[in-house]
Amino acid sequence: MSLPPLSLYIHIPWCEQKCPYCDFNSHARKGAIPEQEYIAALLADLDRDLALAQGRMLTSIFIGGGTPSLISPAGIASLLSGVAERLPFAPQCEVTMEANPGTLEADRFRPYREAGVNRLSVGVQSFQQDKLLILGRIHGAEEARRAANEARKAGFERFNLDLMHTLPGQSVTDALYDLEQAIALKPPHLSWYQLTIEPNTQFASKPPELPDDDTQWAIFEQGKAMLEAAGYRQYEISAWAQPGYQCEHNLNYWRFGDYLGIGCGAHGKITQPDGTLLRTVKVKHPKGYLEPGRDPMAEQYSVEREDQALEYYMNRLRLMEPMPLSELSERTQLTPDDVAKPLNWALQRGLIERDNQQMQLTEQGHRFLNELLAQFLPD
Repeated sequence: MSLPPLSLYIHIPWCEQKCPYCDFNSHARKGAIPEQEYIAALLADLDRDLALAQGRMLTSIFIGGGTPSLISPAGIASLLSGVAERLPFAPQCEVTMEANPGTLEADRFRPYREAGVNRLSVGVQSFQQDKLLILGRIHGAEEARRAANEARKAGFERFNLDLMHTLPGQSVTDALYDLEQAIALKPPHLSWYQLTIEPNTQFASKPPELPDDDTQWAIFEQGKAMLEAAGYRQYEISAWAQPGYQCEHNLNYWRFGDYLGIGCGAHGKITQPDGTLLRTVKVKHPKGYLEPGRDPMAEQYSVEREDQALEYYMNRLRLMEPMPLSELSERTQLTPDDVAKPLNWALQRGLIERDNQQMQLTEQGHRFLNELLAQFLPD
């Protein structure tokens, strides 16, 4: 079998403060970040994983966190240079970095562009001060607007604004106002996703009151119409883009491509030459990750064959695009016969449409996606 495309995820674990909704592996910084020490650890981590690349070029890199823009432009340049010395970059390799809209980060956008970052993802979340305070964000609406403008002035043809909806106390009018403000900044890409209460977060211990189901549905339906009228197309459950500006890194995730993961708590997924799917997880806490001589690999395991259908469809069905039927066998150890029963179940209920070449979720399928995915659970 031919190996799928390869991406690289790099995790920066520090942020200014922990947001109450955040379940990512992030830690509020206390004093100076050990920047050089951590970059050296990241590159040593990559050295240990090089064999997993199996000769492939990197089609995309995503530097996430935490808040990666707490690392200096010189540090990011050193990091990307070190990666390039170890793995070749494909032509037009997408290099995304997450950033906050704060003034310090925005002033660094041009140096980050010069360091090798060619796509930014800016965490706006809301343009209303009361909502930003509830979410624990430390920027204001004007800083968010400035960040979008600075990204464009710095030469970023590709950038994303992150925006949340269904926030505590949010009305339909509030949600559409946020969306209207984001659209006015004309970002090529918008991540517009619903706030969910995740375990082990501040919101989980003290849950805020979220809008009811009718309000949630109205927000989504009216917001979708607004985005489409502005020329955005939904290509993934929570991602909207102008034509040609989809996030290549996330597309590789959802198409069940391969990715190396380096940094605190980073996850990786690699296809072995025999078709075995390997999952990797790195040491989670910065203190342990930076411990001299410690192997950063915390866990490594093969995905059991009976679990591969669920893993594949959990990713692939997030996308709005048609799914080639041949892709299942190309990206897993399964054949069409292995998934005939659940797919026939979905076909009979109008959740999917298919022909001899491809299949796609219907509108009904998107509404009942969890019920469909449950059909792929091992017996």
